[in-house]
Amino acid sequence: MKISIVSGFFLPVPPVQGGAAEKIWFRFAREFAAAGHQVTHFSRTWPGFPETETIDGVRLVRLRGYNHTRRLWQNLLLDFIWGMRIVPKLQSGDIVVCNTVSLPAHLAFTRPSAGRVVAILGRMPKGQGRFYGRVDRLAATSEAVRAKILSENPRLRERTRVFSNPVDWELHHAATKKAPESEPRTIGFVGRLHPEKGIEILIGAAAEMARRTDLPPWRLRLVGPQSVSQGGGGEAYVESLRVLASEAGAAISVEPPIYEAGALAQVYGSLDIFCYPSLAEKGEGLSVAPIEAMASGAVPVVSALECYNDLIRNGSNGRVFDHHATDRTTRLAGILAELLRDSGQRRRVAIQAQADARSFDYPVVAKALLDDFAQLALNHSHGS
Repeated sequence: MKISIVSGFFLPVPPVQGGAAEKIWFRFAREFAAAGHQVTHFSRTWPGFPETETIDGVRLVRLRGYNHTRRLWQNLLLDFIWGMRIVPKLQSGDIVVCNTVSLPAHLAFTRPSAGRVVAILGRMPKGQGRFYGRVDRLAATSEAVRAKILSENPRLRERTRVFSNPVDWELHHAATKKAPESEPRTIGFVGRLHPEKGIEILIGAAAEMARRTDLPPWRLRLVGPQSVSQGGGGEAYVESLRVLASEAGAAISVEPPIYEAGALAQVYGSLDIFCYPSLAEKGEGLSVAPIEAMASGAVPVVSALECYNDLIRNGSNGRVFDHHATDRTTRLAGILAELLRDSGQRRRVAIQAQADARSFDYPVVAKALLDDFAQLALNHSHGS
Protein backbone atom coordinates (compact mmCIF):
# COMPACT_ATOMS: atom_id res chain seq x y z
CA MET A 1 0.00 0.00 0.00
CA LYS A 2 0.95 3.63 -0.49
CA ILE A 3 0.37 5.31 2.86
CA SER A 4 0.66 9.03 3.61
CA ILE A 5 0.79 10.23 7.23
CA VAL A 6 0.12 13.89 8.06
CA SER A 7 1.29 15.25 11.41
CA GLY A 8 0.19 18.54 12.97
CA PHE A 9 1.53 21.99 12.19
CA PHE A 10 3.79 22.69 15.17
CA LEU A 11 6.40 19.89 15.48
CA PRO A 12 8.65 17.96 13.10
CA VAL A 13 9.30 14.28 12.54
CA PRO A 14 11.46 12.73 13.95
CA PRO A 15 9.94 14.31 17.06
CA VAL A 16 11.62 16.99 19.15
CA GLN A 17 10.32 18.76 22.26
CA GLY A 18 7.99 15.90 23.10
CA GLY A 19 5.28 15.46 20.52
CA ALA A 20 3.47 12.28 21.56
CA ALA A 21 1.51 12.04 18.29
CA GLU A 22 4.66 12.67 16.27
CA LYS A 23 6.54 10.01 18.23
CA ILE A 24 3.74 7.47 17.84
CA TRP A 25 3.17 7.97 14.14
CA PHE A 26 6.84 8.14 13.20
CA ARG A 27 7.24 4.75 14.83
CA PHE A 28 4.13 3.47 13.08
CA ALA A 29 5.53 4.79 9.79
CA ARG A 30 8.68 2.72 10.28
CA GLU A 31 6.64 -0.34 11.25
CA PHE A 32 4.58 0.08 8.07
CA ALA A 33 7.69 0.51 5.91
CA ALA A 34 9.31 -2.56 7.48
CA ALA A 35 6.18 -4.51 6.50
CA GLY A 36 6.81 -3.58 2.86
CA HIS A 37 4.57 -0.55 2.40
CA GLN A 38 5.48 2.76 0.72
CA VAL A 39 5.20 5.45 3.39
CA THR A 40 5.45 9.25 3.21
CA HIS A 41 5.27 11.30 6.41
CA PHE A 42 4.48 15.03 6.33
CA SER A 43 5.47 17.32 9.19
CA ARG A 44 6.76 20.80 9.99
CA THR A 45 10.15 22.18 8.92
CA TRP A 46 12.67 22.55 11.73
CA PRO A 47 16.15 24.07 12.10
CA GLY A 48 18.78 21.53 11.12
CA PHE A 49 16.28 19.24 9.38
CA PRO A 50 16.25 19.00 5.55
CA GLU A 51 12.99 19.55 3.68
CA THR A 52 13.07 15.94 2.49
CA GLU A 53 14.94 12.82 3.56
CA THR A 54 14.42 9.10 4.00
CA ILE A 55 14.80 7.35 7.37
CA ASP A 56 14.29 3.60 7.80
CA GLY A 57 12.42 3.43 4.52
CA VAL A 58 10.06 6.32 5.34
CA ARG A 59 10.11 9.37 3.06
CA LEU A 60 9.89 12.51 5.22
CA VAL A 61 8.52 15.73 3.74
CA ARG A 62 8.65 18.90 5.83
CA LEU A 63 6.64 22.05 5.14
CA ARG A 64 6.52 25.44 6.85
CA GLY A 65 4.43 25.24 10.02
CA TYR A 66 3.59 27.32 13.08
CA ASN A 67 4.06 27.42 16.83
CA HIS A 68 1.28 26.23 19.11
CA THR A 69 -0.69 29.08 20.74
CA ARG A 70 -2.84 29.53 23.86
CA ARG A 71 -6.01 30.19 21.83
CA LEU A 72 -8.10 27.32 20.47
CA TRP A 73 -9.57 29.37 17.63
CA GLN A 74 -6.10 30.42 16.51
CA ASN A 75 -4.81 26.85 16.58
CA LEU A 76 -7.82 25.72 14.54
CA LEU A 77 -7.15 28.43 11.97
CA LEU A 78 -3.49 27.40 11.72
CA ASP A 79 -4.61 23.77 11.43
CA PHE A 80 -6.81 24.70 8.45
CA ILE A 81 -4.01 26.63 6.73
CA TRP A 82 -1.64 23.73 7.37
CA GLY A 83 -4.08 21.26 5.82
CA MET A 84 -4.45 23.36 2.69
CA ARG A 85 -0.66 23.52 2.43
CA ILE A 86 -0.49 19.71 2.61
CA VAL A 87 -3.15 18.98 -0.04
CA PRO A 88 -1.12 19.80 -3.19
CA LYS A 89 1.82 17.76 -1.89
CA LEU A 90 -0.16 14.54 -1.57
CA GLN A 91 0.40 12.03 -4.35
CA SER A 92 -1.92 9.27 -5.46
CA GLY A 93 -2.10 6.51 -2.89
CA ASP A 94 -4.22 4.15 -0.86
CA ILE A 95 -4.42 5.64 2.66
CA VAL A 96 -4.01 9.13 4.15
CA VAL A 97 -3.67 9.24 7.94
CA CYS A 98 -4.60 12.68 9.30
CA ASN A 99 -3.39 13.84 12.71
CA THR A 100 -5.18 17.13 12.08
CA VAL A 101 -8.67 18.53 12.60
CA SER A 102 -9.78 20.14 9.35
CA LEU A 103 -7.97 18.10 6.67
CA PRO A 104 -10.17 14.96 7.04
CA ALA A 105 -13.29 17.09 6.49
CA HIS A 106 -12.38 18.16 2.95
CA LEU A 107 -9.66 15.80 1.69
CA ALA A 108 -12.12 13.54 -0.12
CA PHE A 109 -13.08 16.58 -2.23
CA THR A 110 -9.76 18.41 -2.54
CA ARG A 111 -7.55 15.37 -3.27
CA PRO A 112 -9.61 12.20 -3.79
CA SER A 113 -6.72 10.39 -5.49
CA ALA A 114 -4.69 10.49 -2.25
CA GLY A 115 -6.62 7.48 -0.97
CA ARG A 116 -8.95 6.53 1.84
CA VAL A 117 -9.08 9.17 4.57
CA VAL A 118 -8.28 8.06 8.13
CA ALA A 119 -8.88 10.65 10.87
CA ILE A 120 -6.99 10.07 14.13
CA LEU A 121 -9.01 11.08 17.18
CA GLY A 122 -6.35 11.33 19.86
CA ARG A 123 -8.30 13.77 22.03
CA MET A 124 -11.97 14.33 22.75
CA PRO A 125 -13.73 15.69 19.64
CA LYS A 126 -14.94 19.28 19.78
CA GLY A 127 -17.64 19.26 17.13
CA GLN A 128 -15.67 18.16 14.08
CA GLY A 129 -17.70 14.96 13.81
CA ARG A 130 -20.46 16.97 12.12
CA PHE A 131 -18.08 17.63 9.21
CA TYR A 132 -16.60 14.15 8.87
CA GLY A 133 -19.30 12.64 6.66
CA ARG A 134 -16.79 11.72 3.92
CA VAL A 135 -14.10 10.31 6.22
CA ASP A 136 -13.52 6.60 5.58
CA ARG A 137 -12.18 5.62 9.00
CA LEU A 138 -12.20 7.37 12.35
CA ALA A 139 -9.56 5.89 14.65
CA ALA A 140 -10.41 6.74 18.27
CA THR A 141 -7.89 6.17 21.06
CA SER A 142 -10.55 5.04 23.55
CA GLU A 143 -14.19 4.01 23.80
CA ALA A 144 -14.91 7.36 25.44
CA VAL A 145 -13.61 9.20 22.37
CA ARG A 146 -15.62 6.90 20.11
CA ALA A 147 -18.79 7.61 22.09
CA LYS A 148 -18.19 11.35 21.87
CA ILE A 149 -17.68 11.39 18.09
CA LEU A 150 -20.84 9.29 17.63
CA SER A 151 -22.80 11.72 19.78
CA GLU A 152 -21.78 14.39 17.29
CA ASN A 153 -22.56 12.27 14.22
CA PRO A 154 -24.30 8.88 14.74
CA ARG A 155 -23.91 8.10 11.02
CA LEU A 156 -20.20 7.48 11.64
CA ARG A 157 -20.84 4.38 13.76
CA GLU A 158 -19.75 1.77 11.20
CA ARG A 159 -16.67 3.77 10.27
CA THR A 160 -15.34 4.33 13.79
CA ARG A 161 -12.88 1.94 15.44
CA VAL A 162 -10.83 2.06 18.63
CA PHE A 163 -7.04 1.82 18.18
CA SER A 164 -5.24 2.51 21.44
CA ASN A 165 -2.09 4.60 21.72
CA PRO A 166 0.92 2.23 21.65
CA VAL A 167 4.12 2.02 23.69
CA ASP A 168 7.56 0.52 23.18
CA TRP A 169 6.96 -2.28 25.66
CA GLU A 170 10.43 -3.83 25.37
CA LEU A 171 12.16 -0.49 25.99
CA HIS A 172 10.07 0.31 29.04
CA HIS A 173 10.12 -3.23 30.41
CA ALA A 174 13.93 -3.15 30.30
CA ALA A 175 13.88 0.07 32.37
CA THR A 176 11.94 -1.50 35.25
CA LYS A 177 13.37 -0.62 38.66
CA LYS A 178 15.83 -3.32 39.68
CA ALA A 179 15.39 -2.78 43.44
CA PRO A 180 11.63 -2.24 43.97
CA GLU A 181 11.99 -1.79 47.75
CA SER A 182 14.71 0.87 47.60
CA GLU A 183 14.10 4.13 49.45
CA PRO A 184 12.89 6.72 49.15
CA ARG A 185 9.81 5.45 47.35
CA THR A 186 9.19 7.61 44.29
CA ILE A 187 5.86 8.99 43.05
CA GLY A 188 6.00 10.64 39.66
CA PHE A 189 4.07 12.62 37.10
CA VAL A 190 5.36 12.75 33.51
CA GLY A 191 3.51 14.95 31.04
CA ARG A 192 2.72 18.52 30.14
CA LEU A 193 2.88 20.83 33.15
CA HIS A 194 -0.48 22.39 32.39
CA PRO A 195 -3.50 23.30 34.57
CA GLU A 196 -5.71 20.68 32.88
CA LYS A 197 -3.44 17.91 34.19
CA GLY A 198 -4.51 18.42 37.82
CA ILE A 199 -0.97 18.81 39.15
CA GLU A 200 -2.13 21.13 41.94
CA ILE A 201 -4.24 18.27 43.30
CA LEU A 202 -1.19 16.01 43.33
CA ILE A 203 0.91 18.61 45.15
CA GLY A 204 -1.95 19.13 47.60
CA ALA A 205 -2.07 15.38 48.23
CA ALA A 206 1.69 15.41 48.81
CA ALA A 207 1.24 18.17 51.37
CA GLU A 208 -1.33 16.07 53.26
CA MET A 209 0.94 13.04 53.13
CA ALA A 210 3.88 15.08 54.43
CA ARG A 211 1.99 15.59 57.70
CA ARG A 212 1.67 11.86 58.28
CA THR A 213 4.15 9.91 60.39
CA ASP A 214 3.21 6.40 59.29
CA LEU A 215 4.75 6.45 55.81
CA PRO A 216 8.15 5.25 54.59
CA PRO A 217 10.46 7.90 53.08
CA TRP A 218 9.11 9.11 49.74
CA ARG A 219 9.52 11.86 47.14
CA LEU A 220 7.52 13.33 44.24
CA ARG A 221 8.93 14.10 40.78
CA LEU A 222 7.07 16.33 38.30
CA VAL A 223 8.64 16.03 34.85
CA GLY A 224 7.47 17.58 31.60
CA PRO A 225 7.21 20.42 29.08
CA GLN A 226 6.56 23.82 30.62
CA SER A 227 6.39 26.46 27.86
CA VAL A 228 3.20 27.26 25.95
CA SER A 229 4.87 26.38 22.64
CA GLN A 230 5.51 22.89 24.01
CA GLY A 231 1.97 22.49 25.35
CA GLY A 232 2.76 23.51 28.92
CA GLY A 233 1.08 26.14 31.05
CA GLY A 234 3.82 28.74 30.69
CA GLU A 235 6.41 30.24 33.01
CA ALA A 236 3.97 31.88 35.44
CA TYR A 237 2.02 28.67 35.92
CA VAL A 238 5.12 26.55 36.46
CA GLU A 239 6.43 29.09 38.96
CA SER A 240 3.14 28.77 40.85
CA LEU A 241 3.72 25.01 40.99
CA ARG A 242 7.18 25.57 42.43
CA VAL A 243 5.72 27.83 45.11
CA LEU A 244 3.10 25.20 46.02
CA ALA A 245 5.80 22.54 46.09
CA SER A 246 8.02 24.60 48.38
CA GLU A 247 5.11 25.14 50.77
CA ALA A 248 4.06 21.48 50.82
CA GLY A 249 6.68 20.38 53.29
CA ALA A 250 7.59 17.38 51.12
CA ALA A 251 10.44 16.37 48.84
CA ILE A 252 9.02 17.62 45.51
CA SER A 253 11.04 18.40 42.39
CA VAL A 254 9.78 20.24 39.28
CA GLU A 255 11.96 19.06 36.41
CA PRO A 256 12.34 19.94 32.72
CA PRO A 257 11.09 17.57 30.02
CA ILE A 258 13.10 14.59 28.81
CA TYR A 259 12.66 13.78 25.15
CA GLU A 260 15.14 10.99 24.38
CA ALA A 261 13.20 7.73 24.50
CA GLY A 262 15.72 5.71 26.48
CA ALA A 263 16.26 8.43 29.07
CA LEU A 264 12.51 8.93 29.44
CA ALA A 265 12.03 5.20 29.96
CA GLN A 266 14.59 5.37 32.76
CA VAL A 267 12.53 8.10 34.44
CA TYR A 268 9.44 5.89 34.33
CA GLY A 269 11.53 2.97 35.55
CA SER A 270 12.63 4.95 38.61
CA LEU A 271 9.03 5.31 39.79
CA ASP A 272 7.15 3.14 42.24
CA ILE A 273 3.85 4.98 41.63
CA PHE A 274 2.82 7.00 38.59
CA CYS A 275 0.09 9.57 39.26
CA TYR A 276 -1.82 11.19 36.38
CA PRO A 277 -4.60 13.31 37.95
CA SER A 278 -5.87 14.81 34.70
CA LEU A 279 -8.97 17.01 34.79
CA ALA A 280 -9.27 17.28 31.00
CA GLU A 281 -12.81 15.91 30.60
CA LYS A 282 -13.11 17.57 27.18
CA GLY A 283 -9.57 16.83 26.05
CA GLU A 284 -8.04 13.57 27.26
CA GLY A 285 -8.40 10.74 24.76
CA LEU A 286 -6.18 8.19 26.51
CA SER A 287 -2.72 9.55 27.23
CA VAL A 288 0.26 7.37 26.45
CA ALA A 289 2.06 8.34 29.68
CA PRO A 290 0.11 5.99 32.02
CA ILE A 291 0.65 3.09 29.59
CA GLU A 292 4.39 3.79 29.41
CA ALA A 293 4.51 3.94 33.22
CA MET A 294 2.70 0.60 33.47
CA ALA A 295 5.14 -0.98 31.00
CA SER A 296 7.99 0.33 33.18
CA GLY A 297 6.70 -1.35 36.32
CA ALA A 298 5.03 1.59 38.09
CA VAL A 299 1.58 1.42 39.67
CA PRO A 300 -0.71 3.85 37.78
CA VAL A 301 -3.03 6.11 39.78
CA VAL A 302 -5.39 8.11 37.57
CA SER A 303 -8.42 10.36 37.82
CA ALA A 304 -11.86 8.98 36.98
CA LEU A 305 -11.96 10.21 33.38
CA GLU A 306 -14.00 7.91 31.16
CA CYS A 307 -11.08 7.27 28.80
CA TYR A 308 -9.23 5.37 31.54
CA ASN A 309 -11.97 2.74 31.62
CA ASP A 310 -10.15 1.20 28.65
CA LEU A 311 -6.93 0.92 30.63
CA ILE A 312 -7.36 0.72 34.41
CA ARG A 313 -9.24 -1.90 36.40
CA ASN A 314 -9.37 -0.29 39.81
CA GLY A 315 -7.52 -2.38 42.37
CA SER A 316 -6.28 -4.90 39.78
CA ASN A 317 -3.82 -3.08 37.49
CA GLY A 318 -4.04 0.41 38.96
CA ARG A 319 -6.03 2.77 41.16
CA VAL A 320 -8.63 5.42 40.33
CA PHE A 321 -9.62 8.43 42.43
CA ASP A 322 -12.77 10.52 42.04
CA HIS A 323 -11.55 13.90 40.80
CA HIS A 324 -15.11 15.26 41.04
CA ALA A 325 -15.33 14.73 44.80
CA THR A 326 -15.14 17.79 47.06
CA ASP A 327 -12.41 15.99 49.05
CA ARG A 328 -10.55 14.78 45.96
CA THR A 329 -7.15 15.86 47.31
CA THR A 330 -7.68 13.85 50.50
CA ARG A 331 -8.89 10.84 48.50
CA LEU A 332 -5.81 10.94 46.29
CA ALA A 333 -3.55 11.31 49.33
CA GLY A 334 -5.21 8.26 50.90
CA ILE A 335 -4.62 6.08 47.83
CA LEU A 336 -1.00 7.15 47.46
CA ALA A 337 -0.34 6.64 51.17
CA GLU A 338 -1.90 3.16 51.07
CA LEU A 339 0.32 2.17 48.16
CA LEU A 340 3.41 3.55 49.88
CA ARG A 341 2.68 1.55 53.05
CA ASP A 342 1.53 -1.69 51.42
CA SER A 343 4.46 -3.05 49.44
CA GLY A 344 2.60 -6.30 48.72
CA GLN A 345 -0.29 -4.50 47.06
CA ARG A 346 2.10 -2.28 45.18
CA ARG A 347 4.06 -5.22 43.75
CA ARG A 348 0.91 -7.16 42.85
CA VAL A 349 -0.70 -4.25 41.01
CA ALA A 350 2.56 -3.30 39.27
CA ILE A 351 3.06 -6.84 37.94
CA GLN A 352 -0.48 -6.95 36.55
CA ALA A 353 -0.16 -3.46 35.06
CA GLN A 354 3.06 -4.36 33.29
CA ALA A 355 1.56 -7.54 31.87
CA ASP A 356 -1.51 -5.66 30.62
CA ALA A 357 0.64 -2.97 28.98
CA ARG A 358 2.11 -5.55 26.62
CA SER A 359 -1.09 -5.54 24.55
CA PHE A 360 -0.29 -1.90 23.69
CA ASP A 361 3.09 -2.76 22.13
CA TYR A 362 3.79 -1.08 18.78
CA PRO A 363 3.88 -4.26 16.63
CA VAL A 364 0.51 -5.35 18.02
CA VAL A 365 -1.27 -2.06 17.32
CA ALA A 366 0.55 -1.52 14.00
CA LYS A 367 -0.66 -4.88 12.69
CA ALA A 368 -4.24 -4.06 13.64
CA LEU A 369 -3.99 -0.75 11.81
CA LEU A 370 -2.45 -2.30 8.69
CA ASP A 371 -5.13 -4.99 8.57
CA ASP A 372 -7.78 -2.28 8.72
CA PHE A 373 -6.01 -0.13 6.12
CA ALA A 374 -5.77 -3.10 3.76
CA GLN A 375 -9.52 -3.63 3.95
CA LEU A 376 -10.16 0.08 3.32
CA ALA A 377 -7.78 0.08 0.35
CA LEU A 378 -9.42 -3.05 -1.08
CA ASN A 379 -12.82 -1.40 -0.88
CA HIS A 380 -11.37 1.68 -2.54
CA SER A 381 -9.95 -0.35 -5.43
CA HIS A 382 -13.38 -1.91 -5.93
CA GLY A 383 -14.92 1.54 -6.14
CA SER A 384 -17.10 1.16 -3.06
